Amino acid sequence: MAEVMLRTEGLTKRYGALTAVKDLSLEVYQGEVLGLLGPNGAGKTTSIHMICGLLRPDAGRVIPLWGSAKVRGVPVTGNGRDVRARIGVCPQKIVLWDRLTCLEQLQFIGQMYGLGGQEARRRGDRLLEELDLADKRNKQARTLSGGMQRRLNLLMALVHDPELVVLDEPEAGLDPQSRVKVREYIQSLARIKTVIVTTHNMDEADRVADRVAIIDHGELLVVDTPEALKRRVGEGDALEIDFKGVEDDQAESRACAALSPLYDDAGRGITAIDAAHGTLTVHALNAVAILPAILEALAAAGLQPGEVHLRQNTLEDVFIRLTGRRLRE
Repeated sequence: MAEVMLRTEGLTKRYGALTAVKDLSLEVYQGEVLGLLGPNGAGKTTSIHMICGLLRPDAGRVIPLWGSAKVRGVPVTGNGRDVRARIGVCPQKIVLWDRLTCLEQLQFIGQMYGLGGQEARRRGDRLLEELDLADKRNKQARTLSGGMQRRLNLLMALVHDPELVVLDEPEAGLDPQSRVKVREYIQSLARIKTVIVTTHNMDEADRVADRVAIIDHGELLVVDTPEALKRRVGEGDALEIDFKGVEDDQAESRACAALSPLYDDAGRGITAIDAAHGTLTVHALNAVAILPAILEALAAAGLQPGEVHLRQNTLEDVFIRLTGRRLRE
């Protein structure tokens, strides 16, 4: 099993009566990509700001467990400047200097971290090559597209060769092509560095993360691998039954009641039913086999749904089961 690289113990942050993060205790392993997931306002950004030493917690601490810090137990906050230098942070908001070129941005940040000018420039050139920005090395940041600026912002977190990289919504605002490029680059960092990625995009997390930690209302709900979490919903598939446009305002609740006789948590029938925004989601081990029974039960209740889609369980299904609401609400 991989070694623990960083540990949080009871991290808590309050803003007046609001508790943004409550008693967050978490271990991050060497060489993994950890997805910190949750809806907007769940406490993800506040959590990583405390992990990176950018925000002092009201309670608890962050303990890095690498190099000399492992021996001293130096917390990230306080006098841990040498520890923070081992962390690279890519914020959700793009932070660039408009009139500096791409290479100048990276050289400047590298020198801020103590690198010599030539070394910072050499590393900057290599990073620009890795993320397909080499032809923009002498272009000012203000001339770049939004996707290119996002990629450059990511590289600025890497120029000082940190051991831990924290990426806050790295795919936000990217076009599909850039999103794939950034996603592949994050995956390439795994095993070389330890990566924490915050996102509210479950599909993104499922693709890149070795483990995911789901947080909501400032509290950690669960930590596990994506596959293990999806098994918590139940093996099998999900049927999405569309009731949008159905005149009956109570169609979802009537459908749930009509299907309740088919509910069977032993796995022989329906294992879970969720309804939201005009769509009924039915989880079952043998979804295809019981589809005729489902449609018959709905018809007997006087309901004629629209389209029916069959798909595998997702991390968003896990989130709905844990929190009782959809991810982006």
